[in-house]
Amino acid sequence: MNIPRDKTLNQMEGTVTWLIMLGRFGRLLFSLAIIGIGVETLICSYVSSHSLGPHYQVVPVIPWLPAIPSLAYLVGAILVLCGAGLLFQRTLVVSSITLGALMLLCGLAFDVPRRPNLMSAEWRTNVLEPIAIGSLAWLAPRSGGIPRWLHRASRYLLAFSLIVFGIAHFQVLTFIASLVPVWIPWHWFWTVFFGVAFISAGVSFAAGFLQRWAALGVGLMFALWTVTIHVPPVLNFFRIPGATQDPDKWSDVFIVVALWGGSWALARDLRDRRDLSLGQIRIGPNQTIQPTAGLAKSTFDL
Repeated sequence: MNIPRDKTLNQMEGTVTWLIMLGRFGRLLFSLAIIGIGVETLICSYVSSHSLGPHYQVVPVIPWLPAIPSLAYLVGAILVLCGAGLLFQRTLVVSSITLGALMLLCGLAFDVPRRPNLMSAEWRTNVLEPIAIGSLAWLAPRSGGIPRWLHRASRYLLAFSLIVFGIAHFQVLTFIASLVPVWIPWHWFWTVFFGVAFISAGVSFAAGFLQRWAALGVGLMFALWTVTIHVPPVLNFFRIPGATQDPDKWSDVFIVVALWGGSWALARDLRDRRDLSLGQIRIGPNQTIQPTAGLAKSTFDL
């Protein structure tokens, strides 16, 4: 299919502009969510050390730290600084590497010993959620901003996390279906659908195929969950009779917003492995172009 070059370039520029805007919005959401997690960690650290007593063993905020005030205060401060650092290009790389390492280490050091069962719901929540957020943090800089091995390892960690998330939908199908608001029909259908979507996205990231669509789809999925499942319990937006109002659910809100924003932040820079090997940019189902050096710099290095 022969397309005039000027029309092709206009299509590509429009696509790249849209992806840049979406990526910036995603990074903003991701940064604000990390700051929120850090602030909540600081608040819970104070509460746990002053009123909940010595039997309160875990800070109820991702990455589920032991209730040791000095440790929780330190981690909370680091999370706030990393979240703020993600907003600025100069500090993006160091903030991303620090945040990813912190989430991974906390997940492995504190959560794995408490949750040794790989396929349990607790293992999925307590271990894989911080690892997934850490992987998104490592992927936040473009592939040239961090070592190639770390970029690849974080992509595989994210893929593994998403696949396990999807499998968990089938393990606790009835429970997850019960989380769907009553005003949304077909609870079981959506639970199965999102389980398949998780697994498909994980395979996509692992194989390097349709990664951009996977990131967009996962981000949209978490966006829908944010506004329909996680925000109403804390703010009761929809004024549903009998709906719970639980401020402690803010941690869940920050987690899904981080996964939502982090996924969309990747969409601009992810391309199929085939396109990367050919040095091409895909702008449509059957349209790819070979960018010149100047064009590549002007569009992808903004």
